[in-house]
Amino acid sequence: MAGHRAQWKGFIKFGEVSCGVGLYTAASTSERISFHTINKKTGNRVNRIFVDSDTGKEVEREDQTKGFEIENGQYLMIDPEQVAATIPESNKTLTVEAFIPCSDVDDVYFDKPYYLVPTDRVSSDAFTALRDAMEKSQVAAVARTVLFRRMRTVLIRTHGKGMIATTLQYDYEVRSSEKAFEEVPKLRIKGEMLDLAKHIIATKKGTFDPAEFDDRYEAAVGELVKAKIEGKALPKRKEVKVSKPDDLLAALRESAKMLKAGDAKPKRSAANANKGTSRNSATRTPAAKSSRNATAHRKAG
Repeated sequence: MAGHRAQWKGFIKFGEVSCGVGLYTAASTSERISFHTINKKTGNRVNRIFVDSDTGKEVEREDQTKGFEIENGQYLMIDPEQVAATIPESNKTLTVEAFIPCSDVDDVYFDKPYYLVPTDRVSSDAFTALRDAMEKSQVAAVARTVLFRRMRTVLIRTHGKGMIATTLQYDYEVRSSEKAFEEVPKLRIKGEMLDLAKHIIATKKGTFDPAEFDDRYEAAVGELVKAKIEGKALPKRKEVKVSKPDDLLAALRESAKMLKAGDAKPKRSAANANKGTSRNSATRTPAAKSSRNATAHRKAG
């Protein structure tokens, strides 16, 4: 990928075939507005230091080590070099262990996506053979390797001319959905209420285009920064009215009535029907533009 640096370079191996590949970050937060912690009295940045929880005195870097709590307030000290020694050795190879139906992995296990591409012309033939065979067979590949000092399981799926490699959470890291939903009451909605809800869904159907969805938090922070720079009144948040059970049917009826009245108007995508201005480079809000152009203020707080 021209202009981008690979986060990891190695090989992918399936059967006795292998080829050079690189992983490139597919999502980044570098474009988000960020803040520093500032001393209110001086306007200077605040530096983070480590202090002893008992004495309150600063602990220098050379006196810091790792610790595992074995009981309340009692720690087993472990040298960082001992931790480093436990990291599995990496052979820089994504070894495919199985090919599975694309729908087999619940997306709750998805961690972080990377673009997977061949690293050179020699590897392109084997890479393309794997990609096309997976696409024709409608399967994904499950592979394992050491990534960023940890043994990781990776789900590999075809994506256009390349592939997407998504690191997966381990089973112990994913919380039980049964426990999460255990307090949700068992209710059955029937009759007019269900029909109205289905009608609203039917009239709001659309397609997903990620470019049409705003990061509303980022836009709101941009408006805040712009208002502060220009000395204007700060934007006020609109309160959301929660539909109470007694008012739910009336709210559904009103929603259906409004949608019916709007049928004659030009259709917009599902995203545009529920958003403000897109944050694409050509249509960013003035607040977002101002916050990005004013570099000195963008990192202020």
